[in-house]
Amino acid sequence: MKIPPRIARIGALGALASTLLIGGTAVTATAAPAPHSVVSVQATADVGKICYSNLPDQAHDTLDLIEKGGPYPYPQDGTVFDNREGILPDQSSGYYHEFTVKTPGSPDRGARRVVTGEKENEDYYTADHYESFDLVDRGC
Repeated sequence: MKIPPRIARIGALGALASTLLIGGTAVTATAAPAPHSVVSVQATADVGKICYSNLPDQAHDTLDLIEKGGPYPYPQDGTVFDNREGILPDQSSGYYHEFTVKTPGSPDRGARRVVTGEKENEDYYTADHYESFDLVDRGC
């Protein structure tokens, strides 16, 4: 599965077309411009931070694969993450994608994941299968 680059933007017209083609909630324009990114206060409080250097080696491998655009070891990698838990900031469907972080000794995919957002370096790590998330801080 080829995932478009995260830094690409589709703009308002593309977003409207996607909403019409895929289905979803239509958004009407208001007199005051909306902020670039609306973030739920609750969701932001639930997301921690983790230094890139403190991630397990396997998470570094996954982030490197994401930067390269694959190939990914599991067919589920790169699929849309729906944020059903509501921990990450609220975004439209298709904003987040999930990728497996290999767990040594695990007979299956394990519980570790990287979930990416559309912004550059918007990477969230979870070691407990979406119970909690940490935003990866590449500056430490």
